[in-house]
Amino acid sequence: MKYWKYYLVALLVIAIDQLSKWAVHTYMQPGMPGEVPVFGDWFKLHYTLNPGMAFGVELPPPYGKILLTSFRLIAVVGIMYLIRYYWKRHAAAGFLVCVGLILGGAIGNLIDSIFYGIIYNNAPFGAPTPWFHGQVIDMLFFDSPDGFFPAAWPLIGGKMIPDYPIFNIADSAIFIGVVLILFNQKRFFEHEESAPTVEAPRHSTEAPSTSEPVQPV
Repeated sequence: MKYWKYYLVALLVIAIDQLSKWAVHTYMQPGMPGEVPVFGDWFKLHYTLNPGMAFGVELPPPYGKILLTSFRLIAVVGIMYLIRYYWKRHAAAGFLVCVGLILGGAIGNLIDSIFYGIIYNNAPFGAPTPWFHGQVIDMLFFDSPDGFFPAAWPLIGGKMIPDYPIFNIADSAIFIGVVLILFNQKRFFEHEESAPTVEAPRHSTEAPSTSEPVQPV
């Protein structure tokens, strides 16, 4: 399997991710009024905008978003290189597929950051430019029940049950790729662990003997 075929995995993730974001932006209302139950009340589609990184973490304005987008761009270039690098080292196909998932997810969110301020006009208020300031569209929401953990539970007893973060297809691809790599390290890298070591030839320091063999009497 040529290394470029693993880039097709990334392209598939990008296509599904961008199509889902377009559909959510086109056909759904933001926030709770536009929620669409998928599996009862515990899994919903919920249109929201994420101006920063995972879990809504943001870097300080006005240049924090540009720094974040630039970092994502550098990461994408690095991951693209890693696919070719590990393919040359005969890495396991499953590992390269996982890296392809991570690459597709990274590019999916990078497209949002670079272009969505122009395409969907969703740059935050006060952004110096819509370029590189687009907000990521999230929609997958596992809604935990409101309330508090039982007081008898250690460490978390009495604390409020948090809502799970809202994420998207790109985030899911990154998460799945990372988890599969973590849980399959032995399978993915066993060929490197079991590779025989080649010892360097030993050179004798003794001078070769020039004496003739003793003939028996």
